[in-house]
Amino acid sequence: MINVFIADDHAIVRQGLKQIVSDADDMAVIGEAGNGGEALRQLRQCMPDVVILDIAMPDKSGIDVLKIIHKEKPKLPVLILSMYPEDQYAVRLIRAGASGYLTKESAPEQLVMAIRTLAQGRKYLTPQVAELLAQEVSAGGLAPHEALSDREHKVFLSLASGKTVTQIASELALSVKTVSTYRTRILEKMGLHSNAELTHYAFKNKLVE
Repeated sequence: MINVFIADDHAIVRQGLKQIVSDADDMAVIGEAGNGGEALRQLRQCMPDVVILDIAMPDKSGIDVLKIIHKEKPKLPVLILSMYPEDQYAVRLIRAGASGYLTKESAPEQLVMAIRTLAQGRKYLTPQVAELLAQEVSAGGLAPHEALSDREHKVFLSLASGKTVTQIASELALSVKTVSTYRTRILEKMGLHSNAELTHYAFKNKLVE
């Protein structure tokens, strides 16, 4: 039996995931959490075979939780299940220790297949994620946006989507000055000079729609 732990801040999503897992004869849900802190507390007391983890959660982000899990239990496979498309976060999260990445638009059968693959000690890469990884290798290094920290990456995507520094500060519970500092750092790291150039870069690399 494959024991699965689910971490997602939406109760209705967790219920749907539990139903999908329960419908599979070889799987069972042994725990669930609605935020990052609770997920870590429970995972320190149990050892599932696979963790299903959302990126956007209150308390601690899924990215932070993934890094902590990977540090404390490096052999525990984590499947990221996110509303964000692969080209925004997949490669970054695979590098951070995730064993697989699926969007929430994926079919239930694909989720079951991914869980079984991870339980066997293998990574689960969709064709889209595999292509993104191959592109990174063939490019001979990191793309400019991949050199950003996780927080810088989030600010970058928000700026590229047309949000103001004030809006971003409110969403991330940061001061306007802090976000402005992030913006300056992002521009320097990426060799760009304005929000317009950030937006152009993001569209060119299909990071925003």
